[in-house]
Amino acid sequence: MNLLANFGSSEIRLLLIGRGLRAFVDGYVAILLPVYLLALGLSTLDVGLLSTATLLGSATLTLIVGAWGHHFATRRLLLSAALLMAATGLAFISFESFWPLLLVAFVGTLNPSAGDVSVFLPLEHAQIAGATSDSNRTTIFARYSLIGSLSAALGALCVAIPEALASQGVERLPALRWMFVFYALTGCVVYLLYRRLPKFEAHEVQARPAPLKESRAIVIRIAALFCVDAFAGGLVLNSLLALWLFAKFDLSLVAAGSFFFWSGLLSAVSQLAAPLVARRIGLLNTMVFTHIPANVFLILAALAPTLPFALGFLLLRALLSQMDVPTRSAYVMSVVTPPERAAAASFTATPRSLAAALGPTLGAAMFAAGFLAAPLLVAGGLKIAYDLALWRSFRLHAVDEKPLVK
Repeated sequence: MNLLANFGSSEIRLLLIGRGLRAFVDGYVAILLPVYLLALGLSTLDVGLLSTATLLGSATLTLIVGAWGHHFATRRLLLSAALLMAATGLAFISFESFWPLLLVAFVGTLNPSAGDVSVFLPLEHAQIAGATSDSNRTTIFARYSLIGSLSAALGALCVAIPEALASQGVERLPALRWMFVFYALTGCVVYLLYRRLPKFEAHEVQARPAPLKESRAIVIRIAALFCVDAFAGGLVLNSLLALWLFAKFDLSLVAAGSFFFWSGLLSAVSQLAAPLVARRIGLLNTMVFTHIPANVFLILAALAPTLPFALGFLLLRALLSQMDVPTRSAYVMSVVTPPERAAAASFTATPRSLAAALGPTLGAAMFAAGFLAAPLLVAGGLKIAYDLALWRSFRLHAVDEKPLVK
């Protein structure tokens, strides 16, 4: 199956390719980030603080895009983000002490999580939403998420490269740094790719980006609930989940790469199924009733006595946990007016990033204190509470294809 076919404009295909390239490098960076920082001599708590800084920085950039991005063409903002991505990779290997790295983490585009938390996300979402019809939107968001998951899964396998280089006589730290150089080069490729995006499109003339007005109330309600989910997700970012597996079960780097590869593939399967499920039971029900069992599996993984059980429960979680990602994106785009989509994407993404930013430091502190299972247990419980609150708040609204506002 051609993942890029049958979606109309070349604009969509360029955005999907860009998403795939970024997800590929994010897939290994999320796992190698704690390994690299520990190799530099930093502590477990430092890893959490730097992960927090990456999310806070992403939230700040996303907030700026939401507040003032409508003054600029989306294409120009995407090109600027690609240049920032290239600069981030080079800057991150230029320093070894905590404070300069903290600054780079805050300003840059590093992603310690399984999903996309960067400033690219609201820009690409708004671009896709404007270039597609209502009937295709959920499917295209699912394809966007699917490509991201597949690419991240393949990227996770690349965590074995530093070990392979080390076996050939390359020192471990330089081998890890080369992975961040490749991250920077990928940013350059994304820049060249997005230079091919059209400067002006008909849909941009018909629905210029605008700040939130008519949709403000519902976006605030959605964003508030998303914050709970995001905070819980921050406790179990891929970087921290990898750290948990290293600490509790002494998992090797190569084995961790294999696990995150299969986890990514299962996440991709769930995202591919998401639009099919949503057509039958609706966007909201898909978001809620696939997410609850996923978080039950997360809790069971935290309580698992052996590595096989823990990995098994985490893989079952991966099969369901990402099904709400494309439906959530489509849901937000469906409840706002077209001119407000860029702002809505930013203002729902920003609180998520801010809330998620609190999780890594707290989770790392729990690890450092010896409470290895606590972050997973807290995350699972909070996420289930979020699911129930979301369903209760919006179950009366039939908004799968129609905006709530006039």
